Amino acid sequence: MFDWLFNSRRRQPEWMDEESVDPDDLRHSLAFIRRINVSLGYTRSILWHFDRFSRSWRAGERIDILDLATGSADIPRAILTWAGARGFDLHIVAVDRHPVTARAAAAGGEDARLRIVQADVFNLPFDAGSFDYVMTAMFLHHLDTPEIVRVLKTMDRLARRGILAADLLRHRRAYLWIRLLTLFSTPMIKHDAAVSVAQALSKKEVMEIRGRAGVLYAAYHRHFGHRFVLAGSKSGR
Repeated sequence: MFDWLFNSRRRQPEWMDEESVDPDDLRHSLAFIRRINVSLGYTRSILWHFDRFSRSWRAGERIDILDLATGSADIPRAILTWAGARGFDLHIVAVDRHPVTARAAAAGGEDARLRIVQADVFNLPFDAGSFDYVMTAMFLHHLDTPEIVRVLKTMDRLARRGILAADLLRHRRAYLWIRLLTLFSTPMIKHDAAVSVAQALSKKEVMEIRGRAGVLYAAYHRHFGHRFVLAGSKSGR
């Protein structure tokens, strides 16, 4: 039922991306995303992939990560907590374009291993190979397909070792889930959550985009909650 509605992406702007977004509304939306990341296991799925990456790390080696469109930087902080518990010397630069979002990320707590940078993903101030890994979560569905290809190529260019890109899968069940989860939320959360699913990717689209971006080393993984992760190391390890 209604499957035809999800045969292709239905692109529509999300309110949280607007330059004139109300700061309080944006903070509520970021808080909702943090809750979803934890409650549906999205953060755990990313940590699982970094646990796989870490098998090739040497003792005492510094690992640098770039996180694109970081939002409130909850996932980078979770990665740093995971790394600290295992004794890894891990450092993250977290980037977001929106000034209110970047301030919210910085307000999440100081950590010498985390640096928040306000910058446009399409005009980053970093040289090729500046980081061991480049990641992004819940960002690709905000973009047109050529822009997604461009972001993945940028990630590949900036990463010495590998990349990780996590996002939603488009499916009617995901749409029904998000409608239920946002039933008593703010108007912006209700709007953006539904739009996010409608303009998310299918597995077929993910694989086509991966090929166009030339990041075939990044394997496709499906996770709980209609979530996918493209992750892989250039060395194959």
